[in-house]
Formats: sequence, C-alpha cells, structure tokens
Amino acid sequence: MPLLARMVLAPLHIDVRRGAVADLAAILADGRISAGGDVAVVVGPGQGGQIAELIRPSLRSADVFTVTGGTLDAADDLGGKLRARSYDAVVGIGGGKTIDVAKYAATRRGLPMVTVATSLANDGIASPVASLITDGIKGSYGVHIPIAVIVDLDFVEKGPEQHNRAGIGDVVSNISALADWELARKVRGEPVDGLAASLARMGAEAVLAHPGDITDDAFVTVLAEALISSGLAMAVCGTSRPSSGGCHEIMHAIDALFPGTASHGELAGIGALFCTFLRGDQRRFAEISACLGRHHLPRLPADVGLSDEQFVEAVQLAPSTRPDRYTILEHLAMSPSETRERLADYAGALHHHLG
Repeated sequence: MPLLARMVLAPLHIDVRRGAVADLAAILADGRISAGGDVAVVVGPGQGGQIAELIRPSLRSADVFTVTGGTLDAADDLGGKLRARSYDAVVGIGGGKTIDVAKYAATRRGLPMVTVATSLANDGIASPVASLITDGIKGSYGVHIPIAVIVDLDFVEKGPEQHNRAGIGDVVSNISALADWELARKVRGEPVDGLAASLARMGAEAVLAHPGDITDDAFVTVLAEALISSGLAMAVCGTSRPSSGGCHEIMHAIDALFPGTASHGELAGIGALFCTFLRGDQRRFAEISACLGRHHLPRLPADVGLSDEQFVEAVQLAPSTRPDRYTILEHLAMSPSETRERLADYAGALHHHLG
C-alpha cells in the first residue's frame, strides 16, 4: 500500500521558556546547528545588545552585527557582511524587524536561520515570510523557515508590553483570515489546505479562549506557541493565506496610506474585527471583540488615531494590496458610501457590545 505524505519544512528546535537564551550555545550544539559556535549573531537596537553580551562567553567564535530599520537595504547590507567568512548559521535576536532582516539575509546566503524572539508582536518569528520596507513601502518576501525558534520569557517580559499585546491581535486575526479562505472556496472554488487551516485555527482558538493576561507565563507561552503555529501554517501551504485575509489587506492599506499609525498586530486585530462584522458572524464578532478588549487592544479607528474617513479610504484601497486574494472585502465590493454606512453600523454594534 503506497504511503503518501507531504514533506514540510519545520523548525528542528522550538523552545519557549525562561532562561532559554543562556542555553543558546548548548541548543545550537545539541541541535547539530553549530558545534563550535561559528555563527553570525544579528541584533537590533533594543535588547539585542544586552543578549549578545549574555551569550558571548559561551559563543566566543560568533560575530555580532547590529541592524536597524527593517528595510530591504539593511537586509542586503547584512547579506554582504555575511560573505566575510564561513558561518554555520545566522542567529537573529530581537523583535520582528530584526528577525525579518536576518531571515532574508540568511536565505539569500543559503544559511540556516535561528530566531531568538524578544517580543511576541506578530507571527513572523517562525514564518517563511519577511516583511521589509523598500522605498517607504512594506513588501513581503519568501524566505526559509527558521531552523530553530527560541522564545525566552524573561526577555519577552522586559520588552514593551504593547508589542507583546499586538501579537494577540495578529493571532486572533487568523479566525477572520480562515473565514475569508472558506469564502474563497465557496465562491471561487479555491482549494483550502486543511492542515494549514487547522494549525492556524488551533493557536487562534487557544488565545481567544485563554483567561490569562500578558503578565501570566501560561498565557504568554500559549501566545508564543500560537504565533509559531501560525508561521508553520504558512510553511505548510506555501502562502500566507491561513493567516492573512481582509484583515491584513486593511492593515497593509493603512500602512501605505498612513505610515506609523500602529503596529502590525494592532491593525490586524481591528481589520479582523471589522471583517468579521461584515460577514455577519455575530458570535465570532462578540468573541474577538471581548478578547481585544480584555487585552487592551484597539477596536475602533479612533483608537489608533484614524478618522472614520481615513479608515474608509484604507478599506477602499485594501483589495489592491493583495490583488490575488478573495476576501469579504472583494466579495462585498463596497463603494465609499457603503463602507461609511457599514463602519457606522460597526461602531454601533461595538458600543452595544461594550454597553
């Protein structure tokens, strides 16, 4: 009987706990990633430098590079520096921008990448995608999935709380992205990858239902693992489809029109809640709204400093940010006046829910 199975690129090592960074040399050796510590350590302007000092005694052969900005230029510049000598792997330590620069440079050099996440702002920590800015516009680039993902809860705790809360918005937006994928199957016959969908859904459901908060290790562990599952879901199907629908189209549009408005995860959360409202899914709308509210995440355009008119403009632009995607936004194809009306209804439903 023939056995048909898929080959999925996935991290060899996943470690979510306190004290993981101090064990980095042992993790690299035990995982047969680097026996002698000949690695390029890439740090950002935040906690990265502090972590580099912590691991230096056990990784004496490592070279440390500092990157800033999360741009394609920074990634290309780092790629050039990685040619200086032979490295076993690239170790990216920091938040999303640093990790994405390291992922892109490592992929271009054909080197394995190890993610050491100091914040849980979005699902980029374990995804095969790097979001990098070029000419002021953020683009998505396909990269190799990290060979190891390490999340040290000590460093997550020391990072800006708002960054970690944002990751909740990004994970929960999977619920909306999956509903959009299901809609595309129903209307356009687009195939849905069941394994990718289940990986994306499980993490989102776990975060949605967890009673804990960002100050609670048990909750933060679930959040970290949900973000990793989300990255794996993308690797399984080869696209960002299981984690990116109308929610992310709105986020990309806001980024393009009004740069610096809010973080990826915060905007994905608002986009997911609005799209869920547009789909008329009242149960999910109530669940996602309650989750975002419980974790002090924005739900209305005004919460991120946008006027209703600016949000309407973003919703109008949103479908063009991912022309190949079919989501509730493409399905409804709302005019500006229709979008305005639905936004007013959305605000009313939220106030009713809050009341």
